[in-house]
Amino acid sequence: MSSAVPANTSDRPHDTMREVQIECGYLESNPASVLYRSGKTIVLCTASIERNVPPWMVGRGKGWVTAEYNMLPGSTSPRKRRERGGKVDGRTTEIQRLIGRSLRAVVDLEALGERSITVDCDVLQADGGTRTASITGGFIALSLAVAELAANPDPDPEAKPVVVADVLPRSVAAVSVGVLNDDVVLDLDYVLDSAADVDMNVIMTGDGRFIEIQGTGEEATFDDEQLARMLSLAKKGIRELTELQKAAIG
Repeated sequence: MSSAVPANTSDRPHDTMREVQIECGYLESNPASVLYRSGKTIVLCTASIERNVPPWMVGRGKGWVTAEYNMLPGSTSPRKRRERGGKVDGRTTEIQRLIGRSLRAVVDLEALGERSITVDCDVLQADGGTRTASITGGFIALSLAVAELAANPDPDPEAKPVVVADVLPRSVAAVSVGVLNDDVVLDLDYVLDSAADVDMNVIMTGDGRFIEIQGTGEEATFDDEQLARMLSLAKKGIRELTELQKAAIG
């Protein structure tokens, strides 16, 4: 199952998104797998289910959702070294915590019951926006996993039945915006991001509520008007991504 918006290049109008392509069920080994493309950025998102919770949550009647993020060695040039032996760099830690927070914000953990879902986001190719692509694609993988739980009831008669709409009452998507030469730009690829005076990542629910905003000036500042314009453009992008998520999930 896939969906797409019209393609745009780095010289596209500044209020338009890069081309987005979504392929669900990408891996035969995991039906809750999504190949998510945003322009030249490609992320493989998978969601894996465990019918238990971390030790510190046992007996609380709630589930847990977490995320892991990784950039494969060939995703960038020059080659990115593999992270081995449990050692994760600061950027990776920050991004996977952001993905986990963003996903948990739209999950009713009590409705999930004592089950855990891990969303893995592996960057196959990076051209800016890997964290926003991971959140947007990760939600689709999470939705597919919850649907899988609902379709295949737990053999334990005491386990809480899963209702998709109860577990996921909202959706989440993320997009970047920035200021480049005093103009506000939507969805920064690497070329735009490296040249931007200000860049911001905006994470929102599908019904328009903010989850997180990460914005900073690079040897620059921004004013109230530019902030308002960036948020307005981000909302536009989130609406488009939400529709694509709905089409992909079905």
